[in-house]
Amino acid sequence: MIRIGIVGAGIIAAEHMKRIQKNEHAELAAVCDVASGACESAARKYGAAAYTSYDEMLKQEKLDALFLCVPPFAHGDMEEKAAERGIHLLVEKPLGLDMEEVRKKAEALERSGIIAGSGYCLRYMESVQRAKRYLQGKEIAMVRAYRFGSLPPNAWWVDHAKSGGQLVEQTTHNLDLMLYLAGDVRRISADMALLLSGDIPGITTPDAASVNLVFDSGALGHIDTGFFPQPDSRASLEIMGRDFRLTLEGGDLTIMESEQTTIFRGKGDFYQSQDDAFIQAVKTGDRSLILAPYAEALRTLEVTLAANESAKTGQPVSFI
Repeated sequence: MIRIGIVGAGIIAAEHMKRIQKNEHAELAAVCDVASGACESAARKYGAAAYTSYDEMLKQEKLDALFLCVPPFAHGDMEEKAAERGIHLLVEKPLGLDMEEVRKKAEALERSGIIAGSGYCLRYMESVQRAKRYLQGKEIAMVRAYRFGSLPPNAWWVDHAKSGGQLVEQTTHNLDLMLYLAGDVRRISADMALLLSGDIPGITTPDAASVNLVFDSGALGHIDTGFFPQPDSRASLEIMGRDFRLTLEGGDLTIMESEQTTIFRGKGDFYQSQDDAFIQAVKTGDRSLILAPYAEALRTLEVTLAANESAKTGQPVSFI
């Protein structure tokens, strides 16, 4: 039985707790959160021990794995302390807000030999895996994506210094899929502005962003995102190449070719697929089960933070 601890008792942690409970090879042994009420409530629900101190949890519990579900500004040295004890990690996105610090974490995790996954759960969608198989060997010309949604309820989220903004904290999923399906990028430029949400108390983060990318292959990309008032939430990713157009929307995949159109209606629980894969990887040592390893999540973070830098300076950022 894989004994798991979870740090954070908020929205995303609750999603993981439900899936861990459903896995017959795992036991949710401990929940840690500085908010004692949320922590104790979750611990009671799942029969786990409750802690408000991360260090105390590590001292008292013999854990095989940890899910780190904390805001990007709150990681501290949690990853390093877990790695020193040989505890495998699934770290929610984004990994942090400072690339130098996150690179040092990545090096520590690599040295430790632990399995380190990240929370880019959309990679585990069957539609995404079908898209990835279809795109093997295909020539890609353009990649386009958008995501528009409501403001998250977290008080810290509107503080740009704590969240990194929507592209870093939310739309990172969409940009990660662009990298996963179309390859790495060599240049990025962005424009961001706070346009319609200035009446929100304490807001310092842009509510609209437009980003251009040049992929290593030479393909061109673009992504738009915003959380300003809209009638609905929506997201889409489109990849166009020689004689095809591939679209991912929700869980569905549409592939339009010259003589036929194929539609795959996505099914299944990608959160469950992600958490089951991580637990199985910890159980068996099979790292190939991890579709979003920490090192690749680091690259996604680097690209999104570079977009923020471009928006700040007005200059494109090139990756050497």
